[in-house]
Amino acid sequence: MPSVKIPRKSTDTDMTPFVDIAFLILSFFIMATKFKPPEPVEIKTPGSVSSKELPPDDAILMTIDTANRVYFTVLAEKDKSIFDDVLKKVGTIRSLTFTNDQIATYRKTYAVGVPFSQLNSLLDMDPENQNPGTQPGIPVMDSVDNQLVSWIQAAKQVYAERQRKLKYLIKGDGESKYPTFEAVISALKKNDEFKFNLVTALEDAPTGSAMDKAIRKGIKIE
Repeated sequence: MPSVKIPRKSTDTDMTPFVDIAFLILSFFIMATKFKPPEPVEIKTPGSVSSKELPPDDAILMTIDTANRVYFTVLAEKDKSIFDDVLKKVGTIRSLTFTNDQIATYRKTYAVGVPFSQLNSLLDMDPENQNPGTQPGIPVMDSVDNQLVSWIQAAKQVYAERQRKLKYLIKGDGESKYPTFEAVISALKKNDEFKFNLVTALEDAPTGSAMDKAIRKGIKIE
């Protein structure tokens, strides 16, 4: 019986169509992909809404009004002796002396907005007559004698001696000018302080945000 020869078929596969498809896909991704540029340093951007309230203690507040006048305030509701120590310390720094009555008055003085040459006169006044609106403001624009530097230095030393952390707050009016704000920042820098909080108007958290959901559930956010 004669044998039947089965014709051999080639096992080679024509890859030309696949190569064409691969190049088309590669071209698509090259044209459609947008690469993120490398960042020089890692930055964690803060949220635009904060739930923190103004601390009543262990803080100093630097206020800038619409007329670009700067005021200095010690926030110490629980320990009034801090007022005495800050005033005495600033007196040492600026070679000033204060009477016991002036020291007692400073405890009731919410904001100081006068140069050191007028500080004794301010503390001779009854606290109810110390209208901040009539005060000229602490001189800060003179880079040689930015007097806010001494106030910050005094408060910083007092809290360092008590081994307590001091918070720095800046509250500026929306109409105040940037050079004054820059001078306040400069006073902090001269005291080697580079972290501070800006006091802003209270705003609601964006609807649907994580903070908004937490507030609705009654969860306290720090």
